[in-house]
Amino acid sequence: MIVFDLECRPHGHRFEGWFGSSEDFARQQERGLLACPQCASPDVAKALMAPRLTRKGNQRSDSKPVAAPLPAPAPQAMVPPPVEAALPAEMREKLHAALNMVAAAQAEALKSSRWVGKDFAQDARAMHYGDIEPEAIHGQTTPQEAKALIEEGVEIAPVLFPVAPPDKIN
Repeated sequence: MIVFDLECRPHGHRFEGWFGSSEDFARQQERGLLACPQCASPDVAKALMAPRLTRKGNQRSDSKPVAAPLPAPAPQAMVPPPVEAALPAEMREKLHAALNMVAAAQAEALKSSRWVGKDFAQDARAMHYGDIEPEAIHGQTTPQEAKALIEEGVEIAPVLFPVAPPDKIN
């Protein structure tokens, strides 16, 4: 899976697109399957972006799944290629458009949300019980703690696409 920063040429809207390979991006662009999630312009191109470095296979991460009190968005080509290839072209286009809309919604929601890291459950609970001022937050918690929050009536939602903590972004 490869992630490209994309930009709609007419308006300069930037967004991410996830593809199986560079060739997948080129094929989708040639077939007119790419569109800006904000204005639906099909005039989309790769934008300049910093390289993404991945962790070595022998390094472990203690990070937990991320949960947020906001709905979330989604990039291109999240459906495995064999499943996607079996879909009729019109359905693939609709799927890509829907995933792009979800991706854009998550990106917008996270822009107006504050990262609280591992304090997510504690802060969400404190807001729910009126101990601190309510605000949009996102962070990390365990599946067990997320379940406990839901059982207490705390309104939370998972972030559908991975989010890097601010201190882990190059």
